Amino acid sequence: MLESLDMFVAPPRRSGLLKRPDCDIYYEVTGSGPAVVFMHGLGGNHLSWWQQVAHFAPHCTCVTFAHRGFAPSSPLADGPDPADYADDLAALVDLLELDDFYLVGQSMGGWTGVEYAVRRTGRVRGLVLANTTGSLDPHQLPAPERALLAPWQQQSDAAVRRAVANGVHPACGERMAREQPALHLLYRHIDDLGARIDKQAMLTSLFAARTRDPLQLADVACPVLFIIGQEDIVIAPFAADAIAAMVPNARVAKVPEAGHSAYFERAAQFNAHLQGFLSV
Repeated sequence: MLESLDMFVAPPRRSGLLKRPDCDIYYEVTGSGPAVVFMHGLGGNHLSWWQQVAHFAPHCTCVTFAHRGFAPSSPLADGPDPADYADDLAALVDLLELDDFYLVGQSMGGWTGVEYAVRRTGRVRGLVLANTTGSLDPHQLPAPERALLAPWQQQSDAAVRRAVANGVHPACGERMAREQPALHLLYRHIDDLGARIDKQAMLTSLFAARTRDPLQLADVACPVLFIIGQEDIVIAPFAADAIAAMVPNARVAKVPEAGHSAYFERAAQFNAHLQGFLSV
């Protein structure tokens, strides 16, 4: 047993701070191989991707970071502005000298990923949007899907209120809290690290920034994969199907019995979909 343990070599790991004009952004680089940059959601930080980094680091260079204002990145007196996210990512890509890399964004991280990829076509090898449409506006979908948004939003609002009243984090959902209470607790602990941020104000800013025509996703000039938790009560799951039907380079993978944080709740299934997309 001791001999086998001595033979194991963990993937290399380092951390650092990206210096921006108004803040420092914490990042970690783990593993070696093709680069994959993971961008967390509103309830997370770099820690959110622990199950993906552990899985992919033996074969990939996994880059995780905490968006501006999210601990352990430095605080901002007026809170973070999502309009700065894509430029922050561009600065991190330059600092780490990444080229021909993949982007994986969950929820809020989708805003970062879409904006970076649309503005800087040619550098991104593939874009993964997990339970998010990012800055793509679902209200610009074709009429049949657009008509579904208002009733879905009513159901979503009711489900979110019920979850909060029952002590369940909406980004996890009732199933995770009931079936995997330890994961639900861990998610809440990670979310608590961002308690200094006004999350409701952030949501308002994010949804106000959903202005892009979904057809602009074709401008990223790389393959796009939506990975969707089918029980999401935060972002309408059917929006990904509608966008993928409009954009030739996009497709959808679905994770059953998973909510808004499929990457956290059903990591094995999520990682399998991601691995197939990365082909590593």
